[in-house]
Amino acid sequence: MNRIEKAFKNKKAFIAFITGGDPDIETTEKLILEMAESGVDLIEIGVPFSDPVAEGPVIQGADERALRAGCTVDKLFDMIARVRGKTDIPLLFMSYINPVFVYGKEKFMQRCAESGVDGIIVPDLPFEEKGELSGECGKYKIAQISLIAPTSGERAEMIAKESEGFIYCVSSLGVTGVRGEIGTDITGMTARIRRVSDTPCAVGFGISTPEQAKEMAAVSDGVIIGSAIVKIIAEHGRDCMEPVKKFVREIKAALV
Repeated sequence: MNRIEKAFKNKKAFIAFITGGDPDIETTEKLILEMAESGVDLIEIGVPFSDPVAEGPVIQGADERALRAGCTVDKLFDMIARVRGKTDIPLLFMSYINPVFVYGKEKFMQRCAESGVDGIIVPDLPFEEKGELSGECGKYKIAQISLIAPTSGERAEMIAKESEGFIYCVSSLGVTGVRGEIGTDITGMTARIRRVSDTPCAVGFGISTPEQAKEMAAVSDGVIIGSAIVKIIAEHGRDCMEPVKKFVREIKAALV
């Protein structure tokens, strides 16, 4: 059983997203360890990018802060290698395809394997083009996480059949960000997926409160929270550890 599979074993998985290098690489390193100890089951690390088309203003701002602070892909790999010596929590990269291609996809996946990254999510790589990375991901045993959105329609079952790791169920149309309510029929979406696949389904985009997390976890295998955490980091900067840990514990308690 790999690390991603363990994150979903006998529990509802709490997946947290942070932008790598926001506000600096040292804080990201500490946050990963603190969140792991506070109850997060899996952590997505956003590779900062200058044109994050799927992101709302909160994560756009985090990308800008990280890039200004000098975050690079190499620094992220080095940081993850240090972290991997201290925690076994599964770690994913959330990256747009441009940084992967610029770095070199073979080299990128090799370094993922060497540093201890378990998987990658590429939101601007359509399912029909997943072959752009699947060879390298397979070679280095990096899970290529698929996204299914409310607009996926009949493609949802096709995507689910070829999924690995877990399926990222996008709960809302539009860009990332905190939302007052989740209007998508997540129950119907997960039921459709489960008819053709045993891959766990985790719901993300817009979840920001313990109540929302509990509601979404009831009809899925886990929840993904990003913007709500990134907002705390933006507000507190390097002093974000305790506020983030408090938020994490509140979400985790709602999933028990």
